[in-house]
Amino acid sequence: MSLTKPEDVAALAEALLGLQSREEVLAFLDDLCTPGELRAFAERFKVARLLDQGGLSYREISELTGASTTTVTRVARFLRDMPHQGYRRVLDKMKDKTHD
Repeated sequence: MSLTKPEDVAALAEALLGLQSREEVLAFLDDLCTPGELRAFAERFKVARLLDQGGLSYREISELTGASTTTVTRVARFLRDMPHQGYRRVLDKMKDKTHD
């Protein structure tokens, strides 16, 4: 049973929004996450970037990243089908920055 409340998640989001540099974000993540959690976040984000680039099978992405094919499939589903579109928003913003 999770005791996490929506307002606690919102407070975390506000904390992230208040960070102003890559160094601040990295310091916060290092304090907030265990090394394993941070690796898992980075792994899923790398999977999302590779899926977005296209051209690789789920198995190839799994081999490149070390993520399970289940994780690759889950990230692909969230990237493609889920209403939050969190991955999509971040990836599109990153693309916009590289084209500026």
